[in-house]
Formats: sequence, C-alpha cells, structure tokens
Amino acid sequence: MTDKNSSMRQLPKVDEMIRCIASEGITNVPAVLVKLACQKEIELERQKILSGSPYQYSREDLIRRIKAEIEKQNQPHLRKVINGTGVVLHTNLGRARLSQMVSENMKEICGSYSNLEYDLETGERGTRYEHVEQLLTFLTGSEAALVVNNNAAAVYLVLNSVASGKEVIVSRGELVEIGGAFRVPEIMTASGCRLVEVGTTNKTHESDYEENINENTGALLKVHTSNYKIIGFTDEVSLERMKEVGKKHGLPLIYDLGSGLLVDLKAYGIGDEPTVRSCLEQSADIVCFSGDKLLGGPQAGIIVGKAEYINRMKKNHLLRALRIDKLTLTALELTLRQYLTPETAVVQIPTLKMITEPLENLKKKAELLHGLLVKRPEAHYEVTETTGQIGGGSMPGVNLSSYAVSITMEHLSADMLERMLRNNSVPIISRICKNKVLLDVRTMSEEDLFEAAEFLNKIINLKGDME
Repeated sequence: MTDKNSSMRQLPKVDEMIRCIASEGITNVPAVLVKLACQKEIELERQKILSGSPYQYSREDLIRRIKAEIEKQNQPHLRKVINGTGVVLHTNLGRARLSQMVSENMKEICGSYSNLEYDLETGERGTRYEHVEQLLTFLTGSEAALVVNNNAAAVYLVLNSVASGKEVIVSRGELVEIGGAFRVPEIMTASGCRLVEVGTTNKTHESDYEENINENTGALLKVHTSNYKIIGFTDEVSLERMKEVGKKHGLPLIYDLGSGLLVDLKAYGIGDEPTVRSCLEQSADIVCFSGDKLLGGPQAGIIVGKAEYINRMKKNHLLRALRIDKLTLTALELTLRQYLTPETAVVQIPTLKMITEPLENLKKKAELLHGLLVKRPEAHYEVTETTGQIGGGSMPGVNLSSYAVSITMEHLSADMLERMLRNNSVPIISRICKNKVLLDVRTMSEEDLFEAAEFLNKIINLKGDME
C-alpha cells in the first residue's frame, strides 16, 4: 500500500499537465479536448498503480501519450479509410462508395438552400419525393415509387400500410436476419402484421401458401435471400406462381428484394441476381430494396410498384418518422441519373465498376502498387492472385477473382503490420492470409495505391519496437 501511495503522489495534477501541453506549443486544439486527454491518460496511470503490477512513472512517456490522444481526439471520428480488403460493399466500411460526380455536386446543393420541398414552377410547397419518383419509375418500369431511410424501414412501411392487423404469409426459408440482430419476423410484428410461416427451411410449395390463406390474410411476402444461399435439396415458389396465388385470392404480392440491382450483371458473367425491373415484370405488386448495395448509392429504402399501394404509404403518418433527409436524397437522385445512360453507368458508379473490373486491369493496378514500393532486403512484396467478394449481404457465393500485393516485413509480424496500417492517419484496411498482409486492389482507387505505398515506404524505415 505504501508503494502504491508513493506512486500515486508522483502523478501530476490535470491542470499541471494542461499547462505542460500548452508549453509544448499545442494551442490550436479546443481546450476541452486537451483536458479530456489529460484526464484519460492520468486515470490510466492510476489504474496501473492500483492493479498492483510493477510500475515506473515516466513523465516523458505520459506527455507523449497525452499528445497522441489529443491528436486522435482532434480528428473527426467518422473519416475516410482505404479499403484494401477486396470486399466491394463492406458493411463496416460504409458499403457503396459514391461516384466523384455525386460527391462534387453534393457540395453545391448541400452547402446551400435547396428546393427540397418547394415547387419552383408554382412557388408553392412541394414534396421531397418528387425529386426521385420519376427517375425510379422510368428505371424500374413501376407505376409509382417512394423512398425512406433504409430498407428495413421500407419493409416496415409497406407492411403497415398494406396489411396492418392482418396475416402475412411468408416461406419459413425466407425468414432472414438482415444484420445487427434485426430479423424479418420482428419487423413484421412491429408493423402490426401477424406472421404466418409456411413450408420448411429448404422447401416451400405453392400448396403451402394456398392452404394457409383465409379471410384474415392481408398479403403474400417473398424475401430474396440476398445474404445467404440454400443449396441441395431445395424448392421455392417463383414470383410468377406466387402472383397467380395472390391474384386468385385478391392479395398483393410484396417482394423484399434487398440488394436492388438495376443493371443485369449476368451480362458480365457475374452471378444470377434478379434486377428490380425483372421482379416487377414477373408481377410483384411491390418491390423494396436498398440504395447502398448493388445500386451503388447512399443508404435508403426504395419502394416501387403499383400506385394504389404506394399511394397508401404516402398517406401513412409513419412516413414522416421514416422520411429520407436532403443529403441522402441528393446523393440518391444524382446516382439514379447516372443510370439514364446504362452503358456508362458501369464505369461511372464505383460499385459497378469495381464488381465488373476486368482481371487484366486489376493485375496492372497491383503491378503499379508493387512498383511504387521501396525494395529492401527485409521487406518482401509480391503480386498475387486472390479472391474478393461483393459483400453487403449481396450475391452470396459469388467470388470475384482479383489481384493483391502481399506484404511481409522481417521486423514486423503480420498482425503488427495490419495494426499499423489501420492506425495510419488515413486508415488502410487490409486482410491477413497465411501470415501475409494483403492489399486487394479491386477496392482501391489509383489515389489509394499511392497513399498506401507512401505509408508502407515509411514503415520499412522504422526499426525496433513497433508497439
């Protein structure tokens, strides 16, 4: 206890360290951040002492850690990262990247007042949804369209507007979890519907729907299993056959498509994902999907389909709680406009460009990154074939052949190197395979290649303890 008390007395007061930091020339940082950093690091010192482990106070080390904490706290918490994982729609990294055109135009619109809910022709109040409805109906072939803040909200609004207080029939094999422990059954219950499960996990037949329809049935729901795939002894009822069942009993068919593809990727030999237009052509009455998956736009829940149902949603008071904001709406409209020229959309929209990038182009990018790296005996770089994924709960089982640069350094373990890349001022997110750090160039822009190379070249000059 005496040793602990003695060590405690060595610790400086917070005010003392604040003055010390000021004397170091750090003056362009909000005072509250300096104070918080001092409090945090001094408290960490206290906890070390109280733990009873061997302790040696170092004022220089404390100052160094406080300065590092101040630098960390003085940066925006949400910031740019370089995605070297090869996962195009990486959920943890924000899913779809917006195109340069979208980003540049957002600055002008979002930094000023706008006609968000103002009709410039009449001078009267307008509606925010009109900015994208015509684009969506044209691109999907639907009668009407509506946009909310995400696809879970879209499903919630659809069910509440169309079948609240009634039963909704869905295949047991389509009761998906969409991430973060949010599940379709819970969303259905919250919307005021009563879930009726039919069929089994691997097989559902047309008769399963027929036998469970009664006077309390409000709709048929089909959920696209976009984040997993059941293979083997399986069977499901097609949209066309489900529509026949629904039509026979006067029930709407709702399709939760999820991924929201507007360009047919089968033309590029990639997967068998249905497009939104094809789902409507197969007679779905309502289709809802995400904006930040295969569409390549911002997070949004997009609803397209029959006007009679979407008009109900527009009158639903829940719409205000779920409505899309002006920043998202701007990004969505600009992204949708790029689809008006389909032949260039796959080049202009980063998500589509990365997914369809020819393998020979990826090899050239990997060779460019390899060529930018300083060659030293203790550093080993290699252009290597690898496999990436689309990610974001889209097209499970579809692997994307790619190229990466593998990196090993004699004075650093793979874990240490991965951590250093991740802790860069512009974090570089990589992956480890067979004790090598990989940077998959599919998800890296040319600018990213130069930034990554610059940081790696700095690392190779570091020696000693990297902790």
